[in-house]
Amino acid sequence: MASKQPSKLSGFVYSNHGWKYSVATRYALFLLLGLVFYFMLAPDLLPKRYDIKEGSYSAKEITSPKQIQDNKATLKAQEEAAEDVQKIYKIIPMRADNLVTSLLDRIDRLNQDDLISQSDKTAIYREEIPRRANDFILNFVASNRSNGTYSDTLLEEMQREIKEQTYVIPEETYIKIPRLTSQDIIEMKPVARDIVIKLMNDQILEAQTARAKVAEQVSVSSLGQRTAREVTQELVRLVITSNKFYDEEATKEAKVQARENTQPVYIEQGDVLVAKGQQITPELYKLLDESGLLRNEVNYWPQLGLLLLSAMLSAGLLVFIRYSGGSSTFKYNNSQLLMLVLVFVITMISMRLAAFIQTDAKPYIGFLAPVAIGAMLVAMLLDMSLAYFCSILFAILSSIILNVQPNSVFDFNFGFFALIVSYVAIFATHRAGQRSTLLKGGIMVSLFGCLSVFMLTLLGGGEWKEVDTLYSIGFSFAGGLLTAVLVIGLMPFFEATFGILSALKLVELSNPNHPLLRKLLTETPGTYHHSVMVGNLSEAAAEAIGADGLLCRVGSYYHDIGKTKRPFYFIENQNNMENPHDSIEPKLSKSIIVAHARDGVEMQKEYKLPKPIRDIAEQHHGTTFLHYFYHKALKLAEEKGVEPDFTEEDFRYPGPKAQSKESAVVGIADSVEAAVRSLRKPTVVQVETMIEKIIKSRLDDHQFDECDLTIKELDIISRTLKETVMGIFHSRIEYPEETKKPKKEEGAVNT
Repeated sequence: MASKQPSKLSGFVYSNHGWKYSVATRYALFLLLGLVFYFMLAPDLLPKRYDIKEGSYSAKEITSPKQIQDNKATLKAQEEAAEDVQKIYKIIPMRADNLVTSLLDRIDRLNQDDLISQSDKTAIYREEIPRRANDFILNFVASNRSNGTYSDTLLEEMQREIKEQTYVIPEETYIKIPRLTSQDIIEMKPVARDIVIKLMNDQILEAQTARAKVAEQVSVSSLGQRTAREVTQELVRLVITSNKFYDEEATKEAKVQARENTQPVYIEQGDVLVAKGQQITPELYKLLDESGLLRNEVNYWPQLGLLLLSAMLSAGLLVFIRYSGGSSTFKYNNSQLLMLVLVFVITMISMRLAAFIQTDAKPYIGFLAPVAIGAMLVAMLLDMSLAYFCSILFAILSSIILNVQPNSVFDFNFGFFALIVSYVAIFATHRAGQRSTLLKGGIMVSLFGCLSVFMLTLLGGGEWKEVDTLYSIGFSFAGGLLTAVLVIGLMPFFEATFGILSALKLVELSNPNHPLLRKLLTETPGTYHHSVMVGNLSEAAAEAIGADGLLCRVGSYYHDIGKTKRPFYFIENQNNMENPHDSIEPKLSKSIIVAHARDGVEMQKEYKLPKPIRDIAEQHHGTTFLHYFYHKALKLAEEKGVEPDFTEEDFRYPGPKAQSKESAVVGIADSVEAAVRSLRKPTVVQVETMIEKIIKSRLDDHQFDECDLTIKELDIISRTLKETVMGIFHSRIEYPEETKKPKKEEGAVNT
């Protein structure tokens, strides 16, 4: 059907008059939104510049627009940190106990050789013992250099230190060595080895310090023979060397690390760079120039760029809304557009607050911004498809507002993060029926936000710091929970201020403890049961054509609330009693019947029910014709022999006709339920024929002319109602195959 009224959303009935539908107001709101974009993004995209010359005096106080690294102070701090680094020493343990044992073995073998004279042995020892000690050190250095255990520089330092501290055995010791017997050497070995091990287990920077302790260790040993003690003492002193050496490379590396680990010194955002009246020195001028605060010439290009960006964002939203409705009329009224502008303002303010505490050193604080709040509110208050489009805009805005990169307009990380959490928020909450669902949606936003942050960190390419990553994940998780809290707090405000009927509100209205529903149940139980059945039918039909099924169900609960004023004039409430219409004039009966729609609207207004619910109660009968009472009035006039003083129009509901799909669906379901209930033994064919007849009758009566139901959708409604009726009234409807069964089987099937 071609729509003759402005488009609807969730059952709203609109008037063609007033500011809500003014075209000028509509475009003024989009202009306002563009200005909001301009001023919200100006602090990030428009640089502050000053016309200052070197050597002049500043006419105003200049503060840092962002966090700026102070290179001079940073360099000084790095040098101080490097100077504080202490020299690094490495321990290089050598098995000197093996060396002293090897020397004693050589002495034992040589002393047992009777072919060599004692004087020759003395000469051999004088030459061989120092050489063996030196070779031992050289071999140790060579093996460690080949396997890379220590750096070459450290090994060279070790060789140099040991060479400088080389011990020279006294000449008389070489004379005494040939006098040692094999038994003496057997006793000397464990003593010498134990002393070497004990002394070299300590860190020895100066070998002389350890050698001074040898005499004491030998004197308390088990050696009794004087020569053995003296030789042991000298050999131990020879093999004992330093084992703690200065590591120049490690020290240099530590200084480098100290410089690198020194935190940069920053001029914080808002700190005073130049005081009012202060002279601009060359150093200050350079700092201002590096900070991008100098304006050497007038440049309005950034303002033009921001203006174009703001216009594109606002115009893009306008075009999307204009052509996404699929009709020639605008999809939302100005009240809803004003609400949309307010949602954008709230979302950008929340981003701006997060950006206020965000710094260059801690950009991850930006993940705390509840960027999904706008998408969640739009999805719940307006439309899911609009929420998807707005999510793209929110992603663009967050990539600008939360960007801390100095030479970039957009930060992809924050834009991608905002897009992901916004889409997740829409999926999680667009049909939320309970307040707790919003909290669950917030948790989903938190989890997917953490996942996207971790993914972006892994894809960063360079090294990533575990602490910063954990902070980013933590702030993104907190941002999701903050989103849920803010949405829960803001939803009642938008619902009350702009008259929005959200799914949350509908679920609250469907509570049987609502005063009107309790009144309906206690005073008109038949109507209550009828309303519940209509709700089941209308919800199924509405969802089949993409309309708001929940609104149809709740609207059905309240659509006949006006019958509580005169309950016994309606057949579903007439139990074991005469029909009062049999004894009154048809015109009066007609007035009583049609009044229930008007009475219902008045009662709903008294209880402040939202307008979409009231519209269903007012429009579900449209301007349909009361055939029974019209023909009864004609018959009565004929019996009296007078000309009728009424027309068919006098026996019609006052309307208005259904203005929305939801009102039309509830009206059809209302007639279908009443008709099925009136059948004693309905069959499938009867149900199908009856549903088609009701829809065709309303169609021929032009009851759908003012809503946007199509013929295809009416066909879908017909099929859906048939299937739903079969399910609800299964035990009453006779199926074709049942009519052919014997009676005894029929009873078994119907039970």
